[in-house]
Amino acid sequence: MEPNVLLESLIDEAGVSRAGLAGHVNQAGRGRGLRLRYEHTAVARWLKGQRPRGQVPDLICEVLAARLDRPVTLDDIGMGIAGADTAQGDTGLSGFVEHATALWRSDDQQRPHLATAPAVTGTRAVMPVWEWENPPEDADVSRPGPCRVSMADIAMLRAARAHYEQMYRKAGGIATRSRIVGFLNAETAPLLRGGYSDATGRSLHRATAGLVAVAGICAYDSDAHGLAQRYFHQALRLAKASGDRGLGGYVIALLVNQSLHLADFRRSVAFAEAALRAAGPHITPALATDLHAMQAKAYAQLGDHRGALESIHRAEAEAARIRAVHEPDETGYVQPGLVNVQVAEALLSLGDLAGAREHAAAAVRSPAHDRGTVHRLAMLTHLQLLQGDADKAARTASEMAERTRGMESQRLRDRLRSVREHLAASGSAEAEAAAGLIDGALRVPL
Repeated sequence: MEPNVLLESLIDEAGVSRAGLAGHVNQAGRGRGLRLRYEHTAVARWLKGQRPRGQVPDLICEVLAARLDRPVTLDDIGMGIAGADTAQGDTGLSGFVEHATALWRSDDQQRPHLATAPAVTGTRAVMPVWEWENPPEDADVSRPGPCRVSMADIAMLRAARAHYEQMYRKAGGIATRSRIVGFLNAETAPLLRGGYSDATGRSLHRATAGLVAVAGICAYDSDAHGLAQRYFHQALRLAKASGDRGLGGYVIALLVNQSLHLADFRRSVAFAEAALRAAGPHITPALATDLHAMQAKAYAQLGDHRGALESIHRAEAEAARIRAVHEPDETGYVQPGLVNVQVAEALLSLGDLAGAREHAAAAVRSPAHDRGTVHRLAMLTHLQLLQGDADKAARTASEMAERTRGMESQRLRDRLRSVREHLAASGSAEAEAAAGLIDGALRVPL
């Protein structure tokens, strides 16, 4: 089950408490000859995704319609045939927009169950990618409305995406997430519900997809994997509405990265193949580089030496073709040294410590933003320790700990803990001092 953000949004709009809704549903049931005894705990279960039996969903619609003074359907409360989270094409683009904006509103209000929801697996994880890859396409994304969306509005969304991406790189996903979700709720949602032509609408959906993808990255960095996945799925649907196949490939790369983190290596390989296949000529060298490099890591984890090495060669070949001026803003993360650190991880899994360390050292020598540098230093520290070079590892770890100052990231914190554990086990005096620096960094709560 996934959280029912549509029902939650309507309850909030109606200004009724959970206990109050339960009481009103019981009263409405008595009018139909039903003896219901729902309490606030039942409403909590509905918000977590449970669908009550019998006539109760209709009673919920009746109660909310009376309070909102407008019709409310089963689809409106997330209890239609398609279920509580049909954020894909089944509901049409306008229905998707309502689902998406309801999620932004709930996240902006910091509903705790959203952050703790697990990532979905199986068909529900694969279907959004399949729907992006296959017909039907959106023939017309225009929308009537009195408030017309302008290109200045779209330029604002693009500027916001760049702003929040830089904030994420410098301050981390935990610090950035509330800011970008607040922007989505206050600024982006009204634009999606506004009026626009087909051409303007495609530009609007493209700009929104970029923002939503960054929101997903921030949720992922906060260890809220179910929420991150939902944002990625939203971004993929928005990318399809924009008609930009390359943008869709970028979003799938984010799903590939998350699948690697969740140790679903076969899905990582399959998703990367889907992005490379479906984006086709619209995929840029930078994006192809990242997809092949992540495939190499997945193959290595699966014990497929040949597949890993072939993917490494493809990644290196694509990296040589990158021309930053021809890349979209979204692929700016594919910086010099990214392939090196990805290859280092793959070679480590294959047992090639010397090759892995050589690539990790090259990655550290290459320019990168602060966040990327921290991950590269963590990788090099780990490899130096594995090769018994504890003193060098201590110096590398000290630099890493210093660079994390000011960042609020659950992923970076996990890397710090892992490095600290390995340093402590080395027995080196310098390593012990470096572990102390990391302890100081971890002492500050997120």
